[in-house]
Amino acid sequence: MRNKVSMAAVTMPMDNKWNRLQKSWKHHKFIYIIMLPAILWAVIFCYAPLYGLYMAFVNYVPQPHFFTSLFNQEFVGLSWFQYFFETGDFLRIMRNTLATSFITLLISFPAPILLALLFNECRAAGLKRAVQTASYLPFFISWVICANIFLTIMSSDGVINQLLEGLGIIKEPILFFQKGKLFWVLLGIANAWKGMGYNAIIYLAAIASIDPEIYDAAAIDGAGRFQRIRYITYPSIMPTVSVMFVLAVGGLLNAGFEQQLLLSNSTIMEYSDVIDTYSYRYGFGSGMYSYSTAVGLFKSVVNFALVLTANNFVSKIRGRTLV
Repeated sequence: MRNKVSMAAVTMPMDNKWNRLQKSWKHHKFIYIIMLPAILWAVIFCYAPLYGLYMAFVNYVPQPHFFTSLFNQEFVGLSWFQYFFETGDFLRIMRNTLATSFITLLISFPAPILLALLFNECRAAGLKRAVQTASYLPFFISWVICANIFLTIMSSDGVINQLLEGLGIIKEPILFFQKGKLFWVLLGIANAWKGMGYNAIIYLAAIASIDPEIYDAAAIDGAGRFQRIRYITYPSIMPTVSVMFVLAVGGLLNAGFEQQLLLSNSTIMEYSDVIDTYSYRYGFGSGMYSYSTAVGLFKSVVNFALVLTANNFVSKIRGRTLV
């Protein structure tokens, strides 16, 4: 008798779940069909290649049949990770990566928020559209063009040096891209400039969802423009700011790749070499595919840990989980 009751208790929740799935499919089948290409894309390009991470735990030697030969390679466990930690490159690579990422975060995270607030307060429609278009444009330009722009304006006879000399601030041109630590700052500015306008769209969308009646009520109560920004606009977009902060911290080790390759040179390699360029150089330059995979996997694990940490931190402050 007891077994019959327990079996019924197990069967009923399963039946309820199956009924809920059937109802959900019946009411939302077109949404699921529309989602299917995105799901297939994620499975094929994001999850299917994960089997290649096994390369980080073997001594991989390229062979004609990759799919069959990968799992027949010599298993070395965590040897490649140990090699990365013990080599003298580890501290240098981590220093460059974290320095570049922190400076980029300090500049590029608040910049789109401020830009979105300024756009929202701009009353000249023509000027607003022109500035918005100009701010979005760098995001759609390749790093090849962006790097050439920065190299030109920051060169010894570029606009910046000419301006500083004209103002009497300097007597001799500054060789910006031959000073290692200055490269971190320049790269942070370049990253912020390229993505600032595009990221501002997210905050503008959040601002657009605010009820205009709240602003009208605040204006009737005598609140000025800056008070409305401080007490209405900014608190209303804080959930969006929190999510973007979690995602930004989660990508802290993604210091970049194209910009380092294009803006760097041999004189500042000691400061411009980050995890992505280091992994690329050893993987495709030296043929150490297992070592390169191990370095990339280490970066991904640390980024995942940072996402969880940042999410936990922000959720404790706001009282709910964000991502």
